[in-house]
Amino acid sequence: MIKETEVGGIRTLVVPSTGPLAAGLVFRVGCADEPLSRRGITHLVEHLALHRHGLLEHDANGSTGLTTTHFFTSGSDKAVTTYLTSVCDSLRDLPLERIATEKTILRTEEAGRPHDSLLVWRYGAVGFGAAGYPEWGLEAISDDDVRDWAATRFTRENAVLWIAGEVPEGLNLTLPSGSPQPLPALTSTLPTTPAYFEEGNGKVSLTAIVERSARASMFTMVLERALFRALRTEDGNSYAVVAAYAPRDGQSATITAMADALPEKQDAVLGGLIDVLTALRVGRIDADELEVVRDKAVTSLDRPEAARAMVFAEAIDVLYGRQRCSLTDFRAELAAVTVDDVCEMAVQATDSLLMQVPRGNRVDWAGFAEAPMWSAKATTGGEFPSLQKKDLTLVLGYDGVSMVSPHGVLTVLYGECVLMQCWPDGARRLVGADAVSVSIEPNLYDVSAETIAGLDELVPDELKVWQPARAADRIPQRPVPPAPPAPPAAQPPVVRRSKIALLAFGVLSVFLLLAAAGSIVGVVTNPDENSAQRWWLSLVFLWIGGILLARVVVGLRGLRGPRRQQ
Repeated sequence: MIKETEVGGIRTLVVPSTGPLAAGLVFRVGCADEPLSRRGITHLVEHLALHRHGLLEHDANGSTGLTTTHFFTSGSDKAVTTYLTSVCDSLRDLPLERIATEKTILRTEEAGRPHDSLLVWRYGAVGFGAAGYPEWGLEAISDDDVRDWAATRFTRENAVLWIAGEVPEGLNLTLPSGSPQPLPALTSTLPTTPAYFEEGNGKVSLTAIVERSARASMFTMVLERALFRALRTEDGNSYAVVAAYAPRDGQSATITAMADALPEKQDAVLGGLIDVLTALRVGRIDADELEVVRDKAVTSLDRPEAARAMVFAEAIDVLYGRQRCSLTDFRAELAAVTVDDVCEMAVQATDSLLMQVPRGNRVDWAGFAEAPMWSAKATTGGEFPSLQKKDLTLVLGYDGVSMVSPHGVLTVLYGECVLMQCWPDGARRLVGADAVSVSIEPNLYDVSAETIAGLDELVPDELKVWQPARAADRIPQRPVPPAPPAPPAAQPPVVRRSKIALLAFGVLSVFLLLAAAGSIVGVVTNPDENSAQRWWLSLVFLWIGGILLARVVVGLRGLRGPRRQQ
């Protein structure tokens, strides 16, 4: 059904189709091919290649994916021919004067696009994992980078043209010669699976790696229906429940699934999702359910747009080096899928599962291992305690940098660094191939400009991406030291009044004691009939005078105490 030919030296797949002519030019280059320090360069080339088209009067666009870049269109023969010819002309001579403007557009587009943490946690910061990061490399991309990327990746040997309809007359595409690009190497940061990590608050997401096959595709459809029934229809704990199947390379595919949840329903959604996976893994699959899914899959192949989707998928397989599969063979594969096949795919999926759960949730109880987030050890070097958080220490060594906390250590070795973002105020962020990152804020760790300059010399220039200056309110400020203790307050007037009172008590006590002593002496030396009264009066004076004198002594000690403390 699909015929293979050649247009301008480009491999071309043609499939008969009704309706308007449709075509696409697919290149084997995408986000996963970019080093993190140049993340965004493929997307930038795509934008530059489309700039000269301006406002199009027919359906046409471009897209940058993980492993491919696709320029597609539909319309009249003339419109399709003009569009594809113009794309190739632009790729040979990109409007480099537009680079600064297109970078601004890409940053705006980036601001509204979520990033794929599941890619980063599974693959790290290289290959497929780099595609999960923002386009952090845009600032460093030069005219020469763009020119070289287009000349070596957007070539006729690295492209496949697909056409749904007939090859239009006069279509003659011209691209530079080059070499087919291999797929990115597969990496992993996961010691074991199934695994999970905590991130975000509003949904439960997962990815699994399975074989590329009709039965894996059917399993994904069964999984989506089972999740929808359990989480939305029966329990009502989720609104959006989706699952999707996408080829990763010639031999494997990625299954993704997601279910949203309110904070108070997250535990229920998480448990319900695991229950569904467990049920499918042990073979609790309704044969009638499988037939419903099979009928849906077969019916989709008979729709008018199916020819476009099929020829596009085969174009990608040609770029992947995978043997092409005819539509007849694919129908036969779908017809042969059994309940046991779906169960085997459930086992494959569960064994390779990586799950993202909302913060505060865990799935250790279900046999999932927590994905590692800490490095094995810290580097050695100069230590810079945090001025803000006393339990954090930044270590700058000759072989790498570390952030040490009570919970663990984050280390990026210079030999494994894939990106260093640099800000004019001295801030730095280093990212390792394993996706560990360490940020350096000079104001928060008392790191001098000389130390930062020494660090810069240890990282290759091609890994540095200089960032625009940050606004003043975005730069962390050095913590304000605590105020010195206030000087002791002056003694209040009550202290002076206490001294006057003690002086009066002292004078009175002396007077009374002297009077008592004189009276006693008089009684002893000159007794008379009033001696008894004079004796008791002397004792009263003596008792009152003694009490007053004791009060004066205690008061004087209290006044001397504060002066000794000062």
